[in-house]
Amino acid sequence: MEAYRPRTLDEALELRAAHPEATPVAGGTDLMVEVNLGGLRPSALLDLSLVDELKAWRHEDGVVHLGAGMTFARIARELAEFTPLVEASRSVGSPQIRNRATIGGNLATASPAGDGIPVLAAYDAEVVAASPGGTRRIPLGDFLVAPKRTALAPDELILGAEWRPVAGAGSFAKIGPRNAMVIAIAGVCVQLDDAGRSVRLALGSVGPTVLRAPRAEAFAAAILADHDVWADPGAAVPAVALVEFGRLAAAEAQPIDDLRGSAAYRRRAVGVLAGRALAWTLDDRRRAAC
Repeated sequence: MEAYRPRTLDEALELRAAHPEATPVAGGTDLMVEVNLGGLRPSALLDLSLVDELKAWRHEDGVVHLGAGMTFARIARELAEFTPLVEASRSVGSPQIRNRATIGGNLATASPAGDGIPVLAAYDAEVVAASPGGTRRIPLGDFLVAPKRTALAPDELILGAEWRPVAGAGSFAKIGPRNAMVIAIAGVCVQLDDAGRSVRLALGSVGPTVLRAPRAEAFAAAILADHDVWADPGAAVPAVALVEFGRLAAAEAQPIDDLRGSAAYRRRAVGVLAGRALAWTLDDRRRAAC
């Protein structure tokens, strides 16, 4: 097996174009598991762990750019203002895994159970990809084609993800067969947009890719308006409305049966999680206003 170890982004892009058969690797927490289990035998590896340009993040001109090489441990430490992203990052594997696993690896693996992806979906994020010919920005919904398939071209690398932050509380939640080091059976991210008076809801591990739930989103935005929550963070939302929000979320899920859970259980789980995540989000918003 050949191995290429670029030290700059330009060198990495040149090697990617010259050796499209080489599989990019950074943290290796997904890829090397497949290699060790014998499910993947790449002819070459393109090690991106030394490319510092991929390890940075910045917030400028109203846009957050999160480099593909940012580990979940660093995200949890450095991006405290993005609560759902921090919550998702803290839920990834063990501390050892979080110190190695990267957001770029989450995107490249394109698993519906990837913990960071529902948050990026709720943020309306774009994936930034580059080749020697230039850079393009791909809406996340277009980037994720199918389970473990992306729209990345053979000569492209993922530079990171970008989004325009919105003012509003948010929450991430997932469920699995145990409390730690778990692959999600179902996951949700709720993000409020106070200025736009809208609610965003993304569902993980209950479809071929991460899904948005537009009917549930529209219902929640209307309920918050009906109960004057947008103007008054202290206003209460009836418990029955949270249950209905969860029901609508479950109806928009597209789960399957597999070794980790049945479709029926996933649908039930995502409904419960959606209602809880919205309740937690409203509680956080209420406390922040006090």
